[in-house]
Amino acid sequence: MVERASTPAGPNGKAVTADRPEDIRNMVLVGHPGSGKTTLVEALAVATGALTRAGRVEDGTCVSDYDDIEQRQHRSVQLSVVPVAWDGIKVNLVDTPGYADFVGELRAGLRAADAALFIISAAAGADGVGGPTLALWEECASVGMPRALVITHLDAARADFDDMARTCRELLGGGATESVLPLHLPVYGPAGADGHRPVTGLIDLLTQQVFDYSAGEHTRTEATPEQAALIEQARGQLIEGIIAESEDETLMNRYLEGEDIDLDTLVPDLERAVARGTFHPILLAAPPPEGAREGLGMVEVLDLITRGFPTPAEHPVAAARPGKGSAPTPLACDPAAPLAAEVIRTTSDPYVGKLSLVRVFAGTLRPDETVHVWGHTPGGNGEPEPDHDADERVGAISAPFGRQQRPVGEAVAGDIACVTKLGHAETGDTLSQKDSPLLIEPWPMPEPLLPVAVQAHSKADEDKLSQGLARLVAEDPAVHLEQNGRTHQLVLWCLGEAHRDVALERLRSRFGVQVDLVDHQVALRETFASGATGRGRHVKQSGGHGQYAICEIEVDPLPEGSGIEFVDKVVGGVVPRQFISSVEKGVRAQAARGVAAGYPLVDVRVTLFDGKAHSVDSSDAAFQTAGALALREAATAARLNLLEPIAEVNVTVPDDHVGTVLSDLSSRRGRVLGTEPISGARTVIRAEVPELELDRYAIDLRSLAHGAAQFTRSYARHEAMPGQLADSIRNRAHVST
Repeated sequence: MVERASTPAGPNGKAVTADRPEDIRNMVLVGHPGSGKTTLVEALAVATGALTRAGRVEDGTCVSDYDDIEQRQHRSVQLSVVPVAWDGIKVNLVDTPGYADFVGELRAGLRAADAALFIISAAAGADGVGGPTLALWEECASVGMPRALVITHLDAARADFDDMARTCRELLGGGATESVLPLHLPVYGPAGADGHRPVTGLIDLLTQQVFDYSAGEHTRTEATPEQAALIEQARGQLIEGIIAESEDETLMNRYLEGEDIDLDTLVPDLERAVARGTFHPILLAAPPPEGAREGLGMVEVLDLITRGFPTPAEHPVAAARPGKGSAPTPLACDPAAPLAAEVIRTTSDPYVGKLSLVRVFAGTLRPDETVHVWGHTPGGNGEPEPDHDADERVGAISAPFGRQQRPVGEAVAGDIACVTKLGHAETGDTLSQKDSPLLIEPWPMPEPLLPVAVQAHSKADEDKLSQGLARLVAEDPAVHLEQNGRTHQLVLWCLGEAHRDVALERLRSRFGVQVDLVDHQVALRETFASGATGRGRHVKQSGGHGQYAICEIEVDPLPEGSGIEFVDKVVGGVVPRQFISSVEKGVRAQAARGVAAGYPLVDVRVTLFDGKAHSVDSSDAAFQTAGALALREAATAARLNLLEPIAEVNVTVPDDHVGTVLSDLSSRRGRVLGTEPISGARTVIRAEVPELELDRYAIDLRSLAHGAAQFTRSYARHEAMPGQLADSIRNRAHVST
């Protein structure tokens, strides 16, 4: 990009504002943990004057420390927005967590933004462009999101810019290596005592000028003969890439004929190719040295964001009207249009209460106006949830900046702002005009696959548990809450161990609820593997009316899914008609409690064929007890199977790790049904695996494939467990009782 003067933001503490969508850029920063995303955000804020010193707002706190959990754990666990101003443009920098456990926050950041900066650490080598980065790159490509790359940590030992750029071209270019090319080359200073040469400047391949950052300021110098030789080698490839990806055929013909293409022609082509999402420039960046205002490459990154990336109006989002069959239509990014906004994140602030981070897609959001809140039902069928179809008054509107909220008068289409007092709104909900409600299709969320069973720590915690869990799920849609009716456990489904730890910490510190972790139970079942008979005798006499009931039953196994079938074959009235249903009640109640290890009995036929009654002492309760006793006696005479749930699992894994994953599935008693190669050098493995073996699979698979694999699971059926394992579970059940 051509160098030009910067326009810093206002004094520290003042909100950056914009009146038109054309003056806004929403940029999400993504990358692997430790790549330097937050450091880059802080350096950009310093370069624009939004911060006085790296990472510090006026109260002395770090701009990246959104809450006390991030301060304690020294890592980002949720997205944060830092608005800065550059050359009259408001830039909303959306910083996202790098850990895979917080991909829900990353997806929210993608929805809030219109373009993405992929931050790649040169210190990480090829691992910096690993499986998670490749998957995210492809996801952005599928929706046409413009992308650029920023290489950081060039001062690290063994960091090599040329190798890193080559790796990015090969892995992210999608076969077209001219679509991922550097705009600049690094300038190295004198070697230090350790032999390492620091990066002190940049060579701009388009202008053929050198930008010197050695003194902490962006200054321009002329290229040396040695640098001119480097420019000549790389500049031709860059020009060819720009022309090819901008699809300017006339310009390509001129270039191939040997014509020298001037800068005034190249720069618009570059900006057009970047905005179209077909050309992805590589830039360099480093934080400013102590006491300096500008870090290496900050001016170049800001120029690319403001000049090369699209405005919100060029990245439309669709919304639908109420009613079935309403087709989503693109929203007009116009401040004068009807309001359409989406809640990107929900948090609780100790001073202002519930705080909603909102991206405005159309219209203008103003304080004290009444809006309609509409949310999706679970499963995304387009219908509103019962308590997510209401009118609410908007509270104060502010611009987020780290832990601070800076008041603003309104938020126009294309902008991101925080809103208070939206009591019903949750993450993913749509805000629109009360007389013309809209529903924006929510962004895709990963399925949480790590079960965490919890229970209240004390009676006081039990009283607050339901409210605390409701608030937790409202803030983090990546957490699913399950009240398992079969195991009677309260289960939080999370994305991984770090996600689990943060969820539990939020329950404790933010909502005042302490919970204990308990072993997660899988819904096992019991059934008869062979037929048997049983006799239930309940006879008691203790003065007055006694209890008298005798029944005899026969139990036979049935196919899977048959449930409990009760058959009456009593003849001669040995069991009076009014007590037949009592026997059935007793049998079904005992089946629900289990007959061997305490798990529900299923898929059997129970036939009542004989019994005895007393004209005075027989009763409904007596025959219920006799029916239960008869079933338990039959169980002692039969061979029983313990049934475990089987899940159908689809694992998407890079080809390099297929063997490791297959071996691991086999060790989990899994049956591989087939494999299918897909694009991106990946394979989908289909298998059936007992759910007992999947409790920690979300964690173990990440370790096996270095974070580059994903899986889905769905219930298939119950089937008999191996005898030795079943005996072990029965023995544990007997010990616990």
